[in-house]
Order: sequence, then C-alpha cells, then structure tokens
Amino acid sequence: MSTTIRKNEAISDTWTTIHPLSPEDSAAVTALRKMVAGMKGKLEGSAARGPFDAIIEHVVAPHGVTFEADTVGGIPGWWVRAANGKKGAAVLHLHGGWFNWGTAQAYRNLVGHIASSAGADAFIPDYRLAPEHPFPSAVKDAEASYRGLADKGVTKMALSGDSAGGNLALVLLSVTGSQASSGNVPPAGAVALSPVTDLALTGESFATRAEADPYFTRPQAAGLVRSYLGETDPRNPLASPLYANLAGLPAIRVHVGDDEVLLDDPRRYVERAVVAGVDATLDIWMGMPHGFINGVGQLNAATEALSAIGTFLKGRLAGTLY
Repeated sequence: MSTTIRKNEAISDTWTTIHPLSPEDSAAVTALRKMVAGMKGKLEGSAARGPFDAIIEHVVAPHGVTFEADTVGGIPGWWVRAANGKKGAAVLHLHGGWFNWGTAQAYRNLVGHIASSAGADAFIPDYRLAPEHPFPSAVKDAEASYRGLADKGVTKMALSGDSAGGNLALVLLSVTGSQASSGNVPPAGAVALSPVTDLALTGESFATRAEADPYFTRPQAAGLVRSYLGETDPRNPLASPLYANLAGLPAIRVHVGDDEVLLDDPRRYVERAVVAGVDATLDIWMGMPHGFINGVGQLNAATEALSAIGTFLKGRLAGTLY
C-alpha cells in the first residue's frame, strides 16, 4: 500500500532519506496489523492510559542500563542510567501519548535503548497530562525538567521525544534556543520520532495515509488534541512547533514511518527548518507504522533507527564535551 503511494510522490530534496522495507520487516508488520486490527481509532480519553502503557511496557528490556526514580526541577520521573554514560551529559526524553497518556515508568525500556546507544544517561519526566492538566502544563513541566537538569550539574544536554513527546521536545528546543542569553544550558541537538508538529491537523497524510495507518484516525486525533488545547489556537508556536521561528536551532534528526497519518507533520517541519538554515534531516521508513521503534529486537528498521539516533546523540554530546 505505502510503496504504491510513495511511487506517486516525488522526493527531490536533499534532507530526506527513504529506507526500503525489508522482507523480514514486511512479514513482521503484516502480523502486527492483524494483531491490532480491532483497535484502530479506539484509544480515546483517560480510559486508554492503562492499555497504552501496557503496549509501551512490552518493549524488550535493554542490556546494561539501570533505572532510578527521581524528581528533577520539581517534576517526578525516571532516570535511565547507561553503563557507558559520560558524567555531565544527559538526554531529556519527552514521552508520547497524544498529551493524554503515557508515563515515564512505562517508557523506561524504550528510552533505555536510546540511552545505551547514545552513551548517555536519560531522564524521562512525568509531565502533567490532559484533560486534567491542559496546555500549557506539559510545556511548563518539560521546561522545568530541562532547567532542573542544569541545576543537577548537567552541562551537555540533548533532547528527544516521540509522538506528542516529539512535539514537546521541538517546542522546548525553540524555547531554550530563544533564551540562549539567559544563562541556560543550550541544547546540543534534538531527535524527534514521529512528532506531532501541527495540532491544527492540516497535514495531507491524514487523508493519504488514512487506510495505511493501523492505529490512528483524524477524528480520534482531533478529540485528543481538543482535550489538550481547549480554546488555545492550535497554531500557537508553543502548541505546534511547525509554526515557531526555527532560525538558529541546533541540529535536528527526525524519523517517521511511511504508514502514518502523521507523516506530513515531520515532513513539513523539517522542510521549514532546512529553509531556516537548520541542520535538519528526515528519515522515512517504508511500511512502518507509528511507534515502529518500539519493535527493537523484532524489526530491522527499529534497530537501524536506534543505531542512527544513538550515533547522532553521541556525536552531538561529544562535540560539546571537549
């Protein structure tokens, strides 16, 4: 399905890399689609928190990492300690869940793979969730965690995030970049995995990938966004990083599956970043659904993407360490 669609779309830019679907991954994704066929568009509201966490907690446990509960900047969360972590360097990971779901504890294993690959400790904050705590609560908590890491002696910092957490990571990147003169630790770079960059939901892929996406529908996404934003303009740059001033940001790497209704969100964000002069690239993984990186150990694409993410983060942190 997605390969046929892609053949009808011209990719002529220099910042996008298309990764083909391997036969092994094709078989694995086909099996996944059969398994989740009955849940498409069904996860809604706070009642979905338990089922969502159960899915994330199935990520295979990483080797060589330990976990530690902590509070950073007044925000509770979990440290993922990498055996090869460098003192004074850390990754701040904002978890996904459409601003309504997700916990730091559920995400420990996934972020453990990022930390191990990057050779750096990572902190996952339990930012406040909608609808109990609507916008801008999550943004404020992300920023508090960022500044709290600096207070704990972290001097080299990178950001990462997936889905809604990718949104928060990119928003935080713009916020901290615009406050570079205020004494904050400048981020070395950011990685966003299938980030939600446009809460106005104007991306064409909500139509072109409506059938291909095994998880989400536009009406479902619209309801979750409403519970987060309330009456806030979805084009507010603190809500949708697509509409922010991107000039002067550090290097950004974005990964997304081709079979996602969110495909155009990262695609348009990276294009705007490149036009603004940012070192930004987009990796599109053919045949992959949202959250495919959760399949580390089962999907070649997940393993390859994590390796690339780790190499990028390690390089960015090392570049500021010496």
